[in-house]
Amino acid sequence: MDIENREPEFHILSFEEGKFKTTFTKKFQNRKPYSVPDPKMVFAFIPGTIVKVFVKEKHKVKKGEPLLTFQAMKMNNILSSPLTGRIKKVNVKAGDTFTRAQILVEFV
Repeated sequence: MDIENREPEFHILSFEEGKFKTTFTKKFQNRKPYSVPDPKMVFAFIPGTIVKVFVKEKHKVKKGEPLLTFQAMKMNNILSSPLTGRIKKVNVKAGDTFTRAQILVEFV
């Protein structure tokens, strides 16, 4: 059977407003499923270069305390701690470049 002559595959989506019948694109079907980010992992949200690291392994930090400074898009940015806790591992050092979604700091 030709792809052009194939019947579309319909899916039912349920919402508070009701049920909807629709088709999914190939891109949608092959998407990576959403997973809740681990709050103990600090990921880079944009690529950049580390300017200074303020913490070390086993260091105790409070929420909002600076972890590191990085340069991205010609600006220096301070990355603050998202939680109060102890540092498990620092995966970067001054001068390192990093990519988007790379793990920079891990908490215990």
